[in-house]
Amino acid sequence: QVQLVESGGGLVQAGESLRLSCAASGSTVSPRNMGWYRQAPGKQRDLVALIGSGGSTNIPSSMKGRVTISRDNAKNTVYLQMAALRPEDTAVYYCYASVPSRDYWGQGTQVTVSS
Repeated sequence: QVQLVESGGGLVQAGESLRLSCAASGSTVSPRNMGWYRQAPGKQRDLVALIGSGGSTNIPSSMKGRVTISRDNAKNTVYLQMAALRPEDTAVYYCYASVPSRDYWGQGTQVTVSS
């Protein structure tokens, strides 16, 4: 069983930056993929960024240039740095981790961007 503990959400103003962190524990192996999804009220959960254990990343074109994802394999922790935040980035951000045969989700952290 893997537990994901997120931190770093909050209220920011448009144009500001924010860094989210997510630490995974309980796995005997480092998660293969870690990353972030987000879900705004009334909308589907969308990918923000993923990073593999080797450092390869998957960032949707809509997010490129504004987000940077990184991970510390020794700590099983993934980081999401978001810049130039917009009100439309307001959502619950969920940490994600995959290990062989199973995916895990964090409880979510609220990010609110005021105009």
